Amino acid sequence: FGFRGSTSFESAAIGGAAHLVNFQGTDTIAAVAMARRFYGCKMAGISIPAAEHSTMTSWTKDGEIDAYCNMLEKFPNGAVACVSDSYNIWNACEKIWGEDLKEMVEDRGKRGVGPLVIRPDSGDPATVVVKVLNILGSKFGIVTNTKGYKLLPPYLRVIQGDGVSYESLKDILENMKKNGWSADNLTFGSGAALLQKLN
Repeated sequence: FGFRGSTSFESAAIGGAAHLVNFQGTDTIAAVAMARRFYGCKMAGISIPAAEHSTMTSWTKDGEIDAYCNMLEKFPNGAVACVSDSYNIWNACEKIWGEDLKEMVEDRGKRGVGPLVIRPDSGDPATVVVKVLNILGSKFGIVTNTKGYKLLPPYLRVIQGDGVSYESLKDILENMKKNGWSADNLTFGSGAALLQKLN
């Protein structure tokens, strides 16, 4: 997510390409272009369809359910990420995803087409991630893996992008562990902190 927070196209390309040495997921097109131009890599990174706040809020608060439904309908196959805190992340997880659109979400699992990835994007990451997992687990059910940690159904995952840094990863994962959640439920995104943070 770091391109928009970078000081220039070049700094996004350099920092993003460094990220791609170890990771494949990116939304920083400048990094993919740099890897192709200077290193001959045909496709250094990939992404998935993902909503951002303006694409959700343009539907207005009364149209929030329609915005989420639109994401599921426009991208019926493959993973799709939906930022869900434009108005109220707890209501989005419990009522909209967990009740109003539950059948559509579960249908992704029945068809085996890839997960819905819910993105909280505000608040204290270590606290928010666990609360989101708890709500989703109560609505969609959980299984326990061989190590005794809770897993959401395979058609449902969470991505945390806000406040993610080298330092915050430990707090998020420790709180998940303390609350019995497997790290397999969560993907991390990193924005400007990945490419620009110097302190």
